[in-house]
Parts: sequence; C-alpha cells; structure tokens
Amino acid sequence: MGILGIGRVGAVLARLCRAAGLEVTAASSTDDPSAACAADVVLLAIPLGRYRTLPRDLLRGRLVVDAMNYWWELDGARPDLDDPTTSTSETVAAFLDGARVVKALGHASVWELENLGRPAGDPDRRGLAIAGDDARDRAAVAALVDALGFDPVDAGPLAAGVAFEPPTEIFGSDATAAELREMLDRFPRSQRGRVVARARGEA
Repeated sequence: MGILGIGRVGAVLARLCRAAGLEVTAASSTDDPSAACAADVVLLAIPLGRYRTLPRDLLRGRLVVDAMNYWWELDGARPDLDDPTTSTSETVAAFLDGARVVKALGHASVWELENLGRPAGDPDRRGLAIAGDDARDRAAVAALVDALGFDPVDAGPLAAGVAFEPPTEIFGSDATAAELREMLDRFPRSQRGRVVARARGEA
C-alpha cells in the first residue's frame, strides 16, 4: 500500500493498513513519491485542490484509491471541482491518464475510521461506498475496505462517486452498509442529485 499525503486521513489509513497486515509506504508533499507510487495500491490523501501536483507518470497503470474531497475553505473557489456534470474523481482520473482510479474511503469521518472498524459479520459494522469504472478494480478495493474493518458497498461506475462527495447525505454519515444502499437509492431525489441530473441532461 502506498499513501500520498500524511495528514489526518492519510495517517489514520496508514495505521489501519498496517494493523491489517499490509506493508505501507507513505509520502508527504516534500518526500520523493517513487516508493509509494510503486505499491500495488496507491491511496490519494492530499488536499484535492492540489491534485495537479500528483506524479501522474509514476501512477500510470496503477490502481489508485481517491480518498480526496473538495473543501472550498481549504481549496478555494474551484469551479473545476464543483462542476455537477462530473464527479471530482472523474476529474482526477482525467488528469491521471492511464491510472485505474476508484473512489473510496473519503466519505467516512476520521473518527469513524479510527473507532468503528469491526470484524466481518458484526451487526454494528459500518459500510463504505466504492465507485470505479472497472469491476475488478472495485473488487480489489472492496477487499481492502473489508480488511480495514468495514463492509464495502459497490456504487457502480466512477461517475456514481458524486453521491458520496460533500455535502451529500452519505458524506460523514457513519452508516451501515444497508443504510448506505438506501442513501445511494435516494440520491437522485436529493437536492444535489437533482442538480447533477439537470446538469448531465438526465432530468
């Protein structure tokens, strides 16, 4: 596991991955990212507004997990990241030409990640949504989510990741897998869902 970004989210996910028995290489913005980018799976945990600083040549062909989110307070006003015609992960995937991008792990609160991981079958186990265009890549990330102590919920293609960006119902909800599926089903009828549908010509 390679992790780019060692802020709160990156640090917590690094600890969880190590606890799950994974070898982890993490890199900050000032480190050489080569070793982290050579991992089987590379997790993006930098501020989304800096996605253009990612080493796309090193990430070409890699399975990349996008755990980033757009916060205008941190990233500034960014119409490219607030465009309802696309998800932020699709924007990242377009920049990381050749990388296999899956959106996951970013809608959970840090507190949920640190405290609510449970063994498989535990009735209190929380769910984490996954979106990606390749079913095999989604399955690989689902296995990672399961190893970290959460139930993976397959949301479908990368475009579906818009349903768990801030400020949607799913974001920060700390919900079970069953509750997450209900929220995904409700998203098209939510305010953000209607905005997205109109922008994409789906209304």
